[in-house]
Amino acid sequence: MTGKDAAAGGGGGKGRLFTVGLVTAWYSSNIGVLLLNKYLLSNYGFKYPIFLTMCHMSACSLFSYAAIAWLRIVPMQLPRSRLQLAKIAALSLVFCASVVSGNISLRYLPVSFNQAVGATTPFFTAVFAYLMTVKRESFLTYLALVPVVTGVIIASGGEPSFNLFGFIMCVGATAARALKTVLQGILMSSDGEKINSMNLLMYMAPIAVLLLVPATIFMEDNVVVITIQLARKDINIIWYLLFNSSLAYFVNLTNFLVTKHTSALTLQVLGNAKGAVAVVISILIFRNPVSITGMLGYTLTVIGVLLYSEAKKRTKQ
Repeated sequence: MTGKDAAAGGGGGKGRLFTVGLVTAWYSSNIGVLLLNKYLLSNYGFKYPIFLTMCHMSACSLFSYAAIAWLRIVPMQLPRSRLQLAKIAALSLVFCASVVSGNISLRYLPVSFNQAVGATTPFFTAVFAYLMTVKRESFLTYLALVPVVTGVIIASGGEPSFNLFGFIMCVGATAARALKTVLQGILMSSDGEKINSMNLLMYMAPIAVLLLVPATIFMEDNVVVITIQLARKDINIIWYLLFNSSLAYFVNLTNFLVTKHTSALTLQVLGNAKGAVAVVISILIFRNPVSITGMLGYTLTVIGVLLYSEAKKRTKQ
C-alpha cells in the first residue's frame, strides 16, 4: 500500500466516522426533543404547548442567525423581494400550525401512536401535490399508500390510550407538515427564489414567534407568570425549557447536515428507521400500554412507507 492509498483510506475512515457522528446527533436530537416534549406536556404537567413552541422558535431564531451570520455555516441569503418575504411568512404560518398541533397531540397520545400517525405524511403529500399542482403519481405509488392509511386505521382501533382530540391534532400536524413541503416546492421553485433550509429557518422562525406571541397570550393566559411560579418550586423547569428549545434547533441543523453529507436514499432509509427507534425508546421510557393490533398497524404503515419510497424511486428512474 502506498502512502497515498493509506492517506485515502484514513480520509475515508474519518469521513465515515463523521457521517456516523452526524446521523447519531440527528437521531439523538430528533428523538430527544420528541420525548422531552412528551415528558413536559404530559408527565411533568406543563400543559402549555403553544408557549413551548414559541420557546422552540425563539431558540431557532437566535441560533440560526448566529450559525449563519457569525459561524458562517452557510452563506447568508437575503430575501430578494417583498413577495418572497410574503411567501416565507405563508410557509411560517403552516410550519407553526404543524409544530403546535404536534405538541398538543403529545399531551393526549403516546409517542408510539403519534409516530404511527406521523408516518402517513407521504399520503398527505401526494394528496396536496395532486390538488395544488395536478401532479399525478404512478399507479404503483398510489397503491403503496393503501397500507400506509390502512395501518393507521388498524393502529387507531388497537390503541389502548386512544384520544379523539389528540388524534385529530396529530392528523392536522401531519397534514400541515405535508402541506409545507408541497407549498415550499411551489413557492420557492424559481431559481431566483431558491433558498437553503438553514436560511429559510432563519427567516421563518422570527415570523413564527410573532404569530405565536398573541396566540399564547389569548389561549394560554398568564403562562409566563405560571412558569415563573413553577420555577420557584422547581428550577429544573427552566433547564428543561432551555435544553428542549436548544434541541429543537439542533433537529433542524443536523437534518440539514445529514441531507448534505448523505444520499437521498440513505436519508429515506434513516428517516423511516428513526420513527421505529423513537417508538421503541418511548415505550421503554414511558411504559405506555401497547396492543398487538396497534403494533401490527404501525408495522403495516412503515411497510407502506417503504413501498411508497421504492415506487417513487422507480418512477424517477
